Amino acid sequence: MAKVTVRYWAAAKAAAGVAEEPYDAATLADALGAVRERHPGELTRVLLRCSFLVDGDPVGTRGHETVRLAEGGTVEVLPPFAGG
Repeated sequence: MAKVTVRYWAAAKAAAGVAEEPYDAATLADALGAVRERHPGELTRVLLRCSFLVDGDPVGTRGHETVRLAEGGTVEVLPPFAGG
């Protein structure tokens, strides 16, 4: 398992009540599962609409269970943004 930082932005940050927090996870799916356990409720609903960056790279449509996390890495949780 890697120690990673999950950073929340906009609505995800508001729902989590924190800007970032540490997790131990091997994959993005593991990290998001741990987030859901720690923050049941509104954040779980917000995550359904989010996109994710892992160490600055967009996850896109890849399966979250296939996205490996590196020690000291960062997962950015990005809700949809308005504007153009």
